[in-house]
Amino acid sequence: MSVRVQREDFDVGAELATLTSGRHGIGGVCLFVGLVRDLAGDKPIAAMTLEHYPGMTEKELERIEAEARARWPLEETLIVHRHGRLEPGDNIVLVAAASAHRGAAFEAARFLMDFLKTRAPFWKLEDIGGDSRWVDARDGDDAAAARWREASR
Repeated sequence: MSVRVQREDFDVGAELATLTSGRHGIGGVCLFVGLVRDLAGDKPIAAMTLEHYPGMTEKELERIEAEARARWPLEETLIVHRHGRLEPGDNIVLVAAASAHRGAAFEAARFLMDFLKTRAPFWKLEDIGGDSRWVDARDGDDAAAARWREASR
């Protein structure tokens, strides 16, 4: 298990190599990389600034990761989330779930992202052509996370 919140970019290949090195019980790794889009609706985005409260954010990410480990037989997980000013095309987040079997890896990675979108305490400020606005959670993100809550009943 590894959770990091950092300003610096990450190298997906290097992270994958570190995650799997010497771990021969891993049969599959599912990776998700989130990138900054260049549009918000129909408006071009110049940048997005992600703010967080150090300590609190990492603890919540660790709780989400622990919940995934309780649901699926995972060999390893990784969550890397960036903060600070990011521009279109920049990496925002990396989620990896490694398991002996692909099904658990796919589902766990999706679960991790669905809950990151709804529970991770980040504040997003979009810079749109000189104006800026805070981004609210989307209804679709809440619906995705609700699906997992209903599945556990």
